[in-house]
Amino acid sequence: MIETYRGVVYPYQLDHMDHMNVQWYTSKFDEGTWHLFSKVGITSEYIRKYERGMAAVEQTTKYKAEALPGDLLVVKSKILEVKDRVIRFFHSMYNPETGVELATTELVAVHLDRKKRTACLFPKEIKDKCEAFISESHF
Repeated sequence: MIETYRGVVYPYQLDHMDHMNVQWYTSKFDEGTWHLFSKVGITSEYIRKYERGMAAVEQTTKYKAEALPGDLLVVKSKILEVKDRVIRFFHSMYNPETGVELATTELVAVHLDRKKRTACLFPKEIKDKCEAFISESHF
């Protein structure tokens, strides 16, 4: 797995239970997603130049421990599978000071033609990078 996000829990991210609200787990995982995508060529430049995009179509999150104000956070990520138009990937969030895993999420995302608003094929270079990433990482 590669590191895709590093941050901290701020007091404004808490809910009335005094731990990080679920919306912030999703936000931090989302930031990690874009770093993961960039590693395989789905960069902001690629998105703008080719009018492409990505859309999450399924997400399963498991909350395992509370994230409290001031806690440091790290997200590590891996690609699980790539198909012609779809990528499935995984994130693990943990506290690097304690080593405790706080949450995991698995997502399925579709590659989009932003003009037509429909799913489209990944370019061969991106699909090849995804497959190489999976092979090299021994997932």
